[in-house]
Amino acid sequence: MLKVSELTKKYQKVLAVNKVSFQVNPGEIGVLLGPNGAGKSTTIKSIAGLLRFEGKITIDGKDNKSTEAKRVFGYVPETPALYESLTCWEHLEFIARAYNLTDWEDTAEALLQRFDMSDKKKMLAKELSKGMQQKVSLCCALLINPKMVMFDEPMIGLDPKAIKELKEIFVELKNSGCAILISTHIIDSIAEIWDKVLIMNKGEIVANRVREELTASGESLEQIFFEVTGGEDEG
Repeated sequence: MLKVSELTKKYQKVLAVNKVSFQVNPGEIGVLLGPNGAGKSTTIKSIAGLLRFEGKITIDGKDNKSTEAKRVFGYVPETPALYESLTCWEHLEFIARAYNLTDWEDTAEALLQRFDMSDKKKMLAKELSKGMQQKVSLCCALLINPKMVMFDEPMIGLDPKAIKELKEIFVELKNSGCAILISTHIIDSIAEIWDKVLIMNKGEIVANRVREELTASGESLEQIFFEVTGGEDEG
């Protein structure tokens, strides 16, 4: 579903990402981990089509910057990018119109209810807390019923109930056949839900493991992380 092949990105003379290749399959929760400066953000922005890069990225077999790929791709950035003068509901309507969705209202209502945002429908984005803005961003990405969805630090700013709800949504998406990529520095937050972990360091994927491998070896995800990153803090 998501296939990254030989992804390379340079900022002038700095090699931020060096020939990174991996894939996330339908019905799989992939997690991207790495210390500060590892190349996670560059990789995420490249997949989202926000950067120029060398290599190839496809979503559902289509080039990631193509309209066909974007129609099945949901993205929740680390910092919500909302329109200050639109209400919560208007954001959802904007997405529905952009994606030519039909009969979307019930889905939108259900998403807002799951995140305790039903009573905030008429509030402007600029009136919302960062956590509430994050919830709107999540609802917008999920409204299109994506085949592939990417979350960049999705739990930052969320209250415990919203985090619990989001984890349940991850599992529901997985069970529906959606491919999911989560970039996070909080290992504990995804400990019970991941299927594949991709650990980056110094612009490269230094570990690519599936849950069954770690279960068989008896190692913990935290152990693997510190072994392959030289003991650097996650970030």
